[in-house]
Amino acid sequence: MSWGPAALRVPAAWVLAGPFLWLSRPSAASLAAGASLAGVGLLVRAWAAGCVHKDRVLAVSGPYAHTRNPLYLGSLILGTGVVIAGGRGWFLVVFLVFFALVYPRVMREEEERLERAFGPVFREYRAAVPRMLPRVTPFAGGGEGRDVSHGTPGGFSVRRYLDNREWHAALGTSVAFTVLLVKMLLA
Repeated sequence: MSWGPAALRVPAAWVLAGPFLWLSRPSAASLAAGASLAGVGLLVRAWAAGCVHKDRVLAVSGPYAHTRNPLYLGSLILGTGVVIAGGRGWFLVVFLVFFALVYPRVMREEEERLERAFGPVFREYRAAVPRMLPRVTPFAGGGEGRDVSHGTPGGFSVRRYLDNREWHAALGTSVAFTVLLVKMLLA
Protein backbone atom coordinates (compact mmCIF):
# COMPACT_ATOMS: atom_id res chain seq x y z
CA MET A 1 0.00 0.00 0.00
CA SER A 2 1.21 3.47 -0.89
CA TRP A 3 1.35 6.14 1.81
CA GLY A 4 1.32 9.09 -0.60
CA PRO A 5 -1.16 11.99 -0.62
CA ALA A 6 -3.90 9.94 -2.26
CA ALA A 7 -3.81 7.28 0.46
CA LEU A 8 -3.56 9.75 3.34
CA ARG A 9 -6.12 12.40 2.34
CA VAL A 10 -9.18 10.71 3.86
CA PRO A 11 -7.54 9.55 7.14
CA ALA A 12 -5.96 13.01 7.54
CA ALA A 13 -9.34 14.67 7.04
CA TRP A 14 -10.81 12.48 9.77
CA VAL A 15 -7.96 13.45 12.11
CA LEU A 16 -8.81 17.11 11.49
CA ALA A 17 -12.55 16.47 11.95
CA GLY A 18 -12.25 15.67 15.67
CA PRO A 19 -10.59 18.94 16.73
CA PHE A 20 -12.83 20.87 14.34
CA LEU A 21 -16.03 19.49 15.86
CA TRP A 22 -14.69 19.91 19.40
CA LEU A 23 -13.60 23.53 18.89
CA SER A 24 -16.49 24.64 16.70
CA ARG A 25 -18.87 27.38 17.85
CA PRO A 26 -21.77 27.18 15.39
CA SER A 27 -24.52 29.77 15.21
CA ALA A 28 -27.77 29.76 13.30
CA ALA A 29 -26.21 32.07 10.70
CA SER A 30 -23.02 30.00 10.31
CA LEU A 31 -25.04 26.78 10.04
CA ALA A 32 -27.34 28.25 7.37
CA ALA A 33 -24.48 29.68 5.31
CA GLY A 34 -22.39 26.54 5.67
CA ALA A 35 -25.27 24.19 4.86
CA SER A 36 -26.03 26.11 1.66
CA LEU A 37 -22.43 25.85 0.49
CA ALA A 38 -22.05 22.24 1.63
CA GLY A 39 -25.24 21.35 -0.26
CA VAL A 40 -23.74 22.74 -3.47
CA GLY A 41 -20.59 20.71 -2.86
CA LEU A 42 -22.61 17.54 -2.30
CA LEU A 43 -24.53 18.13 -5.54
CA VAL A 44 -21.32 18.62 -7.52
CA ARG A 45 -19.85 15.46 -6.01
CA ALA A 46 -23.03 13.47 -6.63
CA TRP A 47 -23.18 14.55 -10.28
CA ALA A 48 -19.53 13.65 -10.77
CA ALA A 49 -19.79 10.29 -8.98
CA GLY A 50 -22.79 9.38 -11.11
CA CYS A 51 -20.83 10.06 -14.32
CA VAL A 52 -17.51 8.36 -13.65
CA HIS A 53 -16.61 4.71 -14.35
CA LYS A 54 -13.51 4.59 -12.17
CA ASP A 55 -10.54 2.86 -13.78
CA ARG A 56 -12.49 1.90 -16.93
CA VAL A 57 -13.60 5.09 -18.66
CA LEU A 58 -12.08 8.48 -19.25
CA ALA A 59 -14.97 10.63 -18.08
CA VAL A 60 -15.25 13.70 -20.31
CA SER A 61 -19.00 14.37 -20.11
CA GLY A 62 -21.24 15.87 -17.44
CA PRO A 63 -19.19 17.85 -14.93
CA TYR A 64 -16.00 16.36 -16.39
CA ALA A 65 -16.64 18.41 -19.54
CA HIS A 66 -16.06 21.54 -17.42
CA THR A 67 -13.32 20.51 -14.97
CA ARG A 68 -11.01 17.50 -14.81
CA ASN A 69 -11.64 17.13 -11.08
CA PRO A 70 -15.29 17.78 -10.23
CA LEU A 71 -15.15 15.41 -7.25
CA TYR A 72 -12.33 17.44 -5.72
CA LEU A 73 -14.01 20.73 -6.62
CA GLY A 74 -17.11 19.41 -4.87
CA SER A 75 -14.97 18.41 -1.88
CA LEU A 76 -13.50 21.91 -1.70
CA ILE A 77 -16.95 23.51 -1.75
CA LEU A 78 -18.36 20.93 0.68
CA GLY A 79 -15.46 21.24 3.12
CA THR A 80 -15.60 25.03 3.00
CA GLY A 81 -19.31 24.86 3.82
CA VAL A 82 -18.79 22.52 6.77
CA VAL A 83 -15.99 24.68 8.15
CA ILE A 84 -18.06 27.86 7.79
CA ALA A 85 -20.90 26.11 9.62
CA GLY A 86 -18.51 25.50 12.53
CA GLY A 87 -18.22 29.22 13.15
CA ARG A 88 -14.44 29.38 13.57
CA GLY A 89 -12.86 31.45 10.80
CA TRP A 90 -9.34 30.33 11.58
CA PHE A 91 -10.31 26.72 10.88
CA LEU A 92 -11.14 27.76 7.32
CA VAL A 93 -7.48 28.68 6.92
CA VAL A 94 -6.46 25.26 8.31
CA PHE A 95 -8.80 23.50 5.87
CA LEU A 96 -7.64 25.53 2.86
CA VAL A 97 -3.96 24.93 3.70
CA PHE A 98 -4.66 21.19 4.08
CA PHE A 99 -6.47 21.16 0.74
CA ALA A 100 -3.71 23.15 -1.00
CA LEU A 101 -0.98 20.84 0.34
CA VAL A 102 -2.69 17.52 -0.40
CA TYR A 103 -5.04 17.75 -3.35
CA PRO A 104 -2.76 19.16 -6.09
CA ARG A 105 -0.43 16.21 -5.50
CA VAL A 106 -3.35 13.77 -5.59
CA MET A 107 -4.54 15.30 -8.87
CA ARG A 108 -1.07 15.02 -10.41
CA GLU A 109 -0.85 11.34 -9.39
CA GLU A 110 -4.25 10.67 -10.97
CA GLU A 111 -3.30 12.54 -14.14
CA GLU A 112 -0.18 10.39 -14.52
CA ARG A 113 -2.29 7.24 -14.15
CA LEU A 114 -4.88 8.52 -16.66
CA GLU A 115 -2.20 9.43 -19.17
CA ARG A 116 -0.77 5.91 -18.96
CA ALA A 117 -4.24 4.40 -19.37
CA PHE A 118 -5.72 6.66 -22.07
CA GLY A 119 -2.69 8.24 -23.79
CA PRO A 120 -3.49 10.77 -26.52
CA VAL A 121 -7.18 10.96 -25.64
CA PHE A 122 -6.31 12.07 -22.12
CA ARG A 123 -3.66 14.50 -23.36
CA GLU A 124 -6.25 16.18 -25.63
CA TYR A 125 -8.69 16.36 -22.73
CA ARG A 126 -6.04 17.67 -20.30
CA ALA A 127 -5.05 20.41 -22.77
CA ALA A 128 -8.66 21.59 -23.15
CA VAL A 129 -10.18 21.22 -19.67
CA PRO A 130 -8.87 23.00 -16.55
CA ARG A 131 -7.68 20.97 -13.59
CA MET A 132 -9.98 22.57 -11.02
CA LEU A 133 -11.80 25.80 -11.86
CA PRO A 134 -14.55 24.94 -14.36
CA ARG A 135 -14.61 26.19 -17.92
CA VAL A 136 -17.90 27.73 -19.06
CA THR A 137 -18.34 25.82 -22.31
CA PRO A 138 -18.24 22.04 -22.15
CA PHE A 139 -15.42 20.04 -23.67
CA ALA A 140 -16.50 18.28 -26.85
CA GLY A 141 -13.30 16.46 -27.73
CA GLY A 142 -12.57 13.02 -29.05
CA GLY A 143 -12.69 10.93 -25.87
CA GLU A 144 -16.44 11.12 -25.40
CA GLY A 145 -16.13 9.13 -22.19
CA ARG A 146 -15.83 5.82 -24.03
CA ASP A 147 -15.18 2.66 -22.10
CA VAL A 148 -11.79 1.31 -23.16
CA SER A 149 -13.06 -2.24 -23.48
CA HIS A 150 -16.69 -1.83 -24.53
CA GLY A 151 -17.11 1.63 -26.10
CA THR A 152 -19.93 2.55 -23.73
CA PRO A 153 -20.64 6.28 -23.49
CA GLY A 154 -20.59 7.84 -20.04
CA GLY A 155 -23.58 9.66 -18.55
CA PHE A 156 -25.15 10.10 -15.12
CA SER A 157 -26.36 6.93 -13.45
CA VAL A 158 -27.81 6.49 -9.97
CA ARG A 159 -26.31 3.03 -9.99
CA ARG A 160 -22.80 4.47 -10.56
CA TYR A 161 -23.45 7.04 -7.81
CA LEU A 162 -24.22 4.16 -5.44
CA ASP A 163 -21.43 1.89 -6.74
CA ASN A 164 -18.94 4.73 -6.21
CA ARG A 165 -20.22 4.97 -2.60
CA GLU A 166 -20.80 8.70 -2.90
CA TRP A 167 -23.60 8.39 -0.37
CA HIS A 168 -20.79 8.20 2.22
CA ALA A 169 -20.13 11.92 1.64
CA ALA A 170 -23.80 12.74 2.18
CA LEU A 171 -23.93 10.61 5.33
CA GLY A 172 -20.73 12.12 6.75
CA THR A 173 -21.96 15.62 6.02
CA SER A 174 -25.28 14.88 7.71
CA VAL A 175 -23.49 13.60 10.81
CA ALA A 176 -21.24 16.69 10.92
CA PHE A 177 -24.19 19.06 10.65
CA THR A 178 -26.13 17.12 13.27
CA VAL A 179 -23.20 17.45 15.71
CA LEU A 180 -22.90 21.17 14.92
CA LEU A 181 -26.64 21.70 15.39
CA VAL A 182 -26.59 19.89 18.75
CA LYS A 183 -23.58 21.96 19.84
CA MET A 184 -25.41 25.15 18.93
CA LEU A 185 -28.59 24.11 20.75
CA LEU A 186 -26.69 23.07 23.90
CA ALA A 187 -24.54 26.23 24.01
